[in-house]
Amino acid sequence: MIQAVVFDVAGTTVNEQNVVYKTVHECLYQAGFDVPLGLVLLHAAGKEKREAIRSVLEQFANQKPDAQLINDIHRQFEQALDNAYRQMQPLPMPGAEEVFGQLHTRGIKVVLNTGYKSDIAHLLLNKLDWMEGETYDLLITADDVQRSRPHPDMILLAMQRLGITDPSTVAKVGDTIIDIQEGQNAGCGICAGITTGAQTEEQLRSANPTHVLHSLEELLEIIPL
Repeated sequence: MIQAVVFDVAGTTVNEQNVVYKTVHECLYQAGFDVPLGLVLLHAAGKEKREAIRSVLEQFANQKPDAQLINDIHRQFEQALDNAYRQMQPLPMPGAEEVFGQLHTRGIKVVLNTGYKSDIAHLLLNKLDWMEGETYDLLITADDVQRSRPHPDMILLAMQRLGITDPSTVAKVGDTIIDIQEGQNAGCGICAGITTGAQTEEQLRSANPTHVLHSLEELLEIIPL
């Protein structure tokens, strides 16, 4: 019996046109690194964004990047992303609100978790008029834990706050390999990748998810009543 579903935000439940990874890409270019966008999508997707920048630079330059350089790029990224989100209007992914409602009718908690900082996550959700306690039950961000994905800390914190002790009763859904790994490391009973965001079905399957979804509505078919 699934007690809670932990959903990633951007690319999974919220359509923000991959603006976060385009912003990472642009900030790296401004810093002098002509990194292909595909490399950014592969190595930055789903991660806390300072760690995402580090991972991309390590792959691109094949060496450990300077900590000060990472901090400088990350600072520029946060400013650029904040500006981008204030100017854009994100949309719910097709079926997101309906799926949340269906889960609630089954008595299943809806958790959102993200590698974004809390202020950016709330900015995004407020633009959608998604309210904690109404649209969803709990938001966990990278600010809430010491270790972000693929460590299980965000999921474990959500379980603690919801009073859930058995991770096999939790489902994790996300559009990146690192989302799947996060669920696996937490011991989730369902660790599903979804093809609506940053990574392809082939990339998602390389992480050995329990399921690969092509829409959020498909989730309702795999959660036992």
